[in-house]
Amino acid sequence: MGDPADGNHETKEVDGGSLPSSNGQEPYVHKVGIPPRQNLFKEFQSTVKETFFADDPLRSFKDQTRSRKFILGIEAIFPILNWGRSYSLKKFRGDLIAGLTIASLCIPQDIGYAKLANLAPQYGLYSSFVPPLIYAVMGSSRDIAIGPVAVVSLLLGTLLQNEIDPVANPEQYRQLAFTATFFAGITQATLGVFRLGFLIDFLSHAAIVGFMAGAAITIALQQLKGFLGIEKFTKKTDVISVMYSVLSSANHGWNWQTIVIGASFLAFLLFAKYIGKKNQKFFWVPAIAPLISVILSTLFVYITHADQHGVAIVKHIEKGINPSSVKEIYFTGDNLGKGFRIGMVAGMIALTEAIAIGRTFASMKDYQLDGNKEMVALGAMNVVGSMTSCYVATGSFSRSAVNFMAGCETAVSNIIMSVVVFLTLEFLTPLFKYTPNAILSSIIISAVINLVDYKAAILIWKIDKFDFVACMGAFFGVVFASVEIGLLIAVSISFAKILLQVTRPRTAILGKIPRTTVYRNIQQYPEATRVPGVVIVRVDSAIYFSNSNYVKERILRWLMDEEEEVKGDYQTRIQFLIVEMSPVTDIDTSGIHALEELFRSLQKRDVQLVLANPGPLVIDKLHTSNFATLLGEDNIFLTVAEAVAFCSPKLAEDP
Repeated sequence: MGDPADGNHETKEVDGGSLPSSNGQEPYVHKVGIPPRQNLFKEFQSTVKETFFADDPLRSFKDQTRSRKFILGIEAIFPILNWGRSYSLKKFRGDLIAGLTIASLCIPQDIGYAKLANLAPQYGLYSSFVPPLIYAVMGSSRDIAIGPVAVVSLLLGTLLQNEIDPVANPEQYRQLAFTATFFAGITQATLGVFRLGFLIDFLSHAAIVGFMAGAAITIALQQLKGFLGIEKFTKKTDVISVMYSVLSSANHGWNWQTIVIGASFLAFLLFAKYIGKKNQKFFWVPAIAPLISVILSTLFVYITHADQHGVAIVKHIEKGINPSSVKEIYFTGDNLGKGFRIGMVAGMIALTEAIAIGRTFASMKDYQLDGNKEMVALGAMNVVGSMTSCYVATGSFSRSAVNFMAGCETAVSNIIMSVVVFLTLEFLTPLFKYTPNAILSSIIISAVINLVDYKAAILIWKIDKFDFVACMGAFFGVVFASVEIGLLIAVSISFAKILLQVTRPRTAILGKIPRTTVYRNIQQYPEATRVPGVVIVRVDSAIYFSNSNYVKERILRWLMDEEEEVKGDYQTRIQFLIVEMSPVTDIDTSGIHALEELFRSLQKRDVQLVLANPGPLVIDKLHTSNFATLLGEDNIFLTVAEAVAFCSPKLAEDP
């Protein structure tokens, strides 16, 4: 935080001869300009515009005819009408290959992710049929692949089973899942329509890294039930409960045939991933490996009748496309509130993941992604999805990466994937009857391993220790408590960091860089020299009610530290305190009041307060509050150098 005099920091001093004013002539002083007064309406309008419309979304509508504006409005809602006009056979080839590749990856993943959400396997497939079609029409990302994802599936499953037992009341549980999906979509669309996308930025990158890693560990541990063939398994997600459940069933609950199947195909999947990472030309190997694993393991179980020897299988998957679920959504009663609460949390997490993925791939291909349009598209697809037997869908990182590597050109790759899922639902679901649960567990474990980004955690540690605390807090919260506790810790630590930065802004003592008129932090530039009789302090933040008292007291502590050092060295006593205000972007009434108190405290010490380079908002408020008159306009300068030049002759005159 920049603490007192910073220990035994050695400083040099500038003699009067090196100051700009020492030539006997009065230096020319530039007055700080006062901006023209804005009326209240214009000021409010400007603030609202910068908050909600910083990207100027209506720029393309300027100077257009009414009919053209109507067309542009329709294209803004349905981007496919814009890029679809220039669609070509060449682009279709790329989209076809990418769509088929991600379909081979999504089908086995969807069946497994549905189990994570405690839903029947077909609901995972349903969620990769309708939502991708809606997104392809309304979404603006060319690369994102839509469907269920592991983290959201686990989060949804955990929150839903806390309210309703999926085994005892499967129908009510399913209805609550559709209700939560509906409100997840409403939350996402609302954030987009009202341009509140900046709210998701409050969940820091470090917290997301920790949360995702914790969720990955939790998901992998949950898969031990299918991987080891355990029938009775804990419903809790924390590592202690899961490991106790696993170890307590070791003697009588594990099935060796299941373990052999699971371990063999997990090794195959990890080897396929290794090949894909080793040579990017073979990106398709890890993409089709899950489907190959499902086909081979299903054939093995069918031929050997392993299901009769304790190997758990998927059994029945409902055939046919999504049935309507409009009547199953709770719009009244207690479950409405539960669904709304769960949906809001799941919707925000799904949104954070999708926007992060979309922006990542957009930057790789050098195109702009409108975050608010994305939110509306994601919200619309989940609202429609909730009415067609889907649960929360979002952008999948693993599938989007495969989509990107496969050479997708547009969102048509999502349509291709959706068509393949449709054909699977209509004709191929009976073939999955003998698919062992162990293979689904292996697929999920291999998929979530990449969510543990230890390299990112190491980088966070190197860059910012407080960010690392947020990362680890979220990680341990998920692993040792629950997904919702981990999420709560992640959000809490992120907000705590914001509050700490707002309430305890950094301050610094400045010195003069030799042979220049530049003044910089003496900690960063040890060669910087202090001016005798002058203390120069920089405040690195806006001054608001939340930090005004701290800023005042911190400046006084800097002054006291300097005064003690001066007494010890028998140097010129401190007569001027210059506050460099260029980083102070704004000030409120509490900030003005703190400056008034600082001014009076300095008067009692016979020290003159001087301000340097206040910004337009700040200088306007200083004049409006009459503080500029109280301080004296002659004590407000354009630069620190001019302020020092003004103080120097007075220091020389002092006996």
